[in-house]
Amino acid sequence: MKTRRSVTGLVLLLLTATTAEAQENWPQFRGEAAGVVADNPALPERWGPDENIAWEIPMPGRGWASPIVWGDHIFVLTSTAVAGADVPIQPTENYRARSLGGAMTAADITTQTEPLRWVLYDIDFATGEVRWEHTIHEAVPALPTHQKSTFASETPVTDGERVYVYMADIGLYAVDFGGTRAWSVAFDWLPRREWGAASSPVLHDGRLYVVNDSEEASWVAAFHADTGTEVWRTDRNEGSNWSTPFVWENDVRTELVTAGRNAVRSYTLDGELLWELSGMSTLVIPTPFSDHGLLYINSGYVADEHRPVYAIRPGAAGDITLPAGSTSNDYVVWSHPQLGSYNPSSLVYGDVHYTLLDRGIMMAYDARTGREVYPRQRITAGTLFTASPWAYNGKIFVLSEDGDTFVIQAGPEFAVLRRNSLDELTLSTPAVARDSLIIRTATKLYRIAESGN
Repeated sequence: MKTRRSVTGLVLLLLTATTAEAQENWPQFRGEAAGVVADNPALPERWGPDENIAWEIPMPGRGWASPIVWGDHIFVLTSTAVAGADVPIQPTENYRARSLGGAMTAADITTQTEPLRWVLYDIDFATGEVRWEHTIHEAVPALPTHQKSTFASETPVTDGERVYVYMADIGLYAVDFGGTRAWSVAFDWLPRREWGAASSPVLHDGRLYVVNDSEEASWVAAFHADTGTEVWRTDRNEGSNWSTPFVWENDVRTELVTAGRNAVRSYTLDGELLWELSGMSTLVIPTPFSDHGLLYINSGYVADEHRPVYAIRPGAAGDITLPAGSTSNDYVVWSHPQLGSYNPSSLVYGDVHYTLLDRGIMMAYDARTGREVYPRQRITAGTLFTASPWAYNGKIFVLSEDGDTFVIQAGPEFAVLRRNSLDELTLSTPAVARDSLIIRTATKLYRIAESGN
């Protein structure tokens, strides 16, 4: 039996990687270091329908959950019709106005009246063959969802023994690597469901942490990974949020950071509140992360004037909210009122903090000081960006909803180096592992590798 290791603990392996070491696993949303991968000349930088495609397979149903990788296993979550054809994911034109701050229309909403199956797939890394599929749940969805979401948008997490699947309105499930369910826990969830769910689980030291924020009852909780037993649950004064929590291992302590529209809150690993910070935008989607010894928080709902980024040092206690007109205090090292993004999480690569806006604009600021490196730069026009960026080999990769990945030069000078197109709608953040890039589009899953290896 393999020895279970915490996902956060694996970050230490990445931080000590050399350019000769490959990224072996990608066990959670955005991987082990918030989208940053150790330099590796074997990683692909060019691809297209006829270039550097190791394999492509059809991916049934509807789901924007990101793929995850452990060894020769790729795990993907989807929701598919029990009988008959799946309702196709609609093109971006159906929700573009809403994404840009316009009014929601009936065309933005998907109502499912027939039963769905929520299915976890185990796909062979080398061949793309489906090793097994496990039905997590079967039912008629209780509520509709938004076109920009699906009924399976939360990314699973794995520890190398089991895959843990969290769906906010259904429950938390553990499936072993043989495709057998180990345990399950049912949940209730009553948020702004017409916008769907997105917050993914995180795993640390044998515990799973989930945030379940809704319009009726919000909470954060820890569960034993071995059994599914609830360890603790803490109520939250929050409405609906879509941000994945983050376990922050810093020089002072280890804490669980959660972002919300009412406040950012940090808890001990036993659920006690450590500190909080108000001043987010009215919808919160991006995931917190750390680098350079700092915690980075980001929210940027497009209809709000206040779209902040905060960089926070360890050791805070109590309310660390900034007074009006202030950009820093004892624990907020720097902040910017209009640097946040709506859907994509931000990226720190090298010494630079990069913000990718939904509308195809990138901004760069010094990660330690908040000093501007370069102002708003247009990547492209006429498309939107939902997937979070990733980086390796001195380049930043940003994937548009049209399926075009723009390769951007990292560093103080902005330059778009090339565009790699797959010509299909995608909102899912890719995985990077074993010299390959795993991209999920609306109907397919790709493994991309140099010379198709």
